[in-house]
Amino acid sequence: MTSSDPAHPRPSNWNAPNIITAARIIATPFFVWMLLADGGADGALRWAAAAFFVLAIATDAWDGHIARSRGLVTDLGKLLDPIADKFLTGAALVGLSILMELPWWVTIVVLVREVGVTVHRLVIASDVVVAAAWMGKLKTVAQSVAITLALLPLASVLGPAAPIAVWANILTMSVAVALTILSGIDYVVSHVRSRR
Repeated sequence: MTSSDPAHPRPSNWNAPNIITAARIIATPFFVWMLLADGGADGALRWAAAAFFVLAIATDAWDGHIARSRGLVTDLGKLLDPIADKFLTGAALVGLSILMELPWWVTIVVLVREVGVTVHRLVIASDVVVAAAWMGKLKTVAQSVAITLALLPLASVLGPAAPIAVWANILTMSVAVALTILSGIDYVVSHVRSRR
């Protein structure tokens, strides 16, 4: 199928999935404001920031499904979608580190991996495509769960059970960081093999 085939025209970049993705990027600074506005206090803005993150993660899966099921996959969408994901995830990690709720080294490790892989994918896109591996997908899920737990001020509402929320956060974030590093190594190995 080619773009010149009148029976199968190339989908417009101005379609629903791309608009949803772009909206996610545009709204991320508002998410950062909600997270930092009151110094990370366990109030309404903190809950709103957590809710926004969960909603944004959900729309990521939703717009991808719409694009694939309705034949609306575009090169622009392929470019914007991972950028939107990394922008939101990176903003959440940086915000948590600014609030001193997450060590900066964790944020730096994750951002170096994510930015490095994303830039590399863009650079080599015209030469070779490295398919997303299962470990990379698992990493994304782990990051989403870990960041959600870190954003939710559960310790403030659990009372005596607050340590459970703290340790759940530590455990899930540790798993997310480990998978981030391992999936980055897996990506490099996959690329080297594909070049051969």
